Amino acid sequence: MSAQKEPRYCPRCGSAYEPLQEYCLECGERLPANRGAVGLLADAWQRRIPWYPGDWIWPALLFLVVAVVATAISAATTSHSGTTIVATQPNVTVGPGTGSTPGTAPRSTLPSPKPTVTTGPLPKAPGAPSTKGVTTPAPTAGGLAAWPGVKTAYTDVLESIPYSSGRTIAEARARQAHAAHLPNAGILVSSAYPSLHPGYYIVFSGVYRTPSAAAAALAAARAKGFPDAYVARVTHP
Repeated sequence: MSAQKEPRYCPRCGSAYEPLQEYCLECGERLPANRGAVGLLADAWQRRIPWYPGDWIWPALLFLVVAVVATAISAATTSHSGTTIVATQPNVTVGPGTGSTPGTAPRSTLPSPKPTVTTGPLPKAPGAPSTKGVTTPAPTAGGLAAWPGVKTAYTDVLESIPYSSGRTIAEARARQAHAAHLPNAGILVSSAYPSLHPGYYIVFSGVYRTPSAAAAALAAARAKGFPDAYVARVTHP
């Protein structure tokens, strides 16, 4: 004699139905065709509780169980990882006379270097041209300065007047510079000096040993009516 099969129940109304039955004879509900794990769980539910919410209940319960287990594992891990991380620092000696406090580096006990003060003439920069014998130019007629007979020096070129414009204009501009109290204002004939472009009367101010000294005087020259003044190197042939 074959074993009697357990009855199955409609998920809507709870009425029993045959294994091959597709629709419930009581309510017309389509009966579940998949008789896998979900079907077995549904039958077990219906044998104990007539009302069955539907197959969706099983994935929802599975998700709930997984969430509860994950929360429990996370809480257990957090409770066992209470190690405090302390930043390390170098050993600091604290004692009388050190002036240090815990957690700070001791002050250096080495004496501070004293600034070196150089007296006397400054050394000449490497590669600077020799300016030995530079003298203050002697004044000429009208108070204008004549260029001294030195091999190399620097000056502030106030203006370059072409020969075609005449020396009179150059002298007038040089006197204007002299009246503005610019130092050693005078005129150079550029053709007489190899370092200058020929063909001009050069209105100059000052005779300097270094280009930096000449550059330092440019601001005054530009502020007193010569905005295009520049530094030039003057050499004798």
